[in-house]
Amino acid sequence: MSKPQAIKANKQSKKRRAKNRMYKGKMRAIIREINSVQTKDEAIKLLPKVYSNVDKLAIKGIIHKNTAARYKSRLTKLANKLT
Repeated sequence: MSKPQAIKANKQSKKRRAKNRMYKGKMRAIIREINSVQTKDEAIKLLPKVYSNVDKLAIKGIIHKNTAARYKSRLTKLANKLT
């Protein structure tokens, strides 16, 4: 039989995994949204939303801070490349 600590740790990790997956899913949805935009103006309007979302995930430890910086950099480049 499992120890109570192991059972509790397992419950907690399942909860954390579900939350982290939800947050990452939201981030991916926002990134898909900015990737589907056709004009530079629309993309630049969406950038602050993306930045804040990615930064929140980095602060919470869901993604690494360098990963957050990489996402932001690539999306900024993409937005600036649009016409």
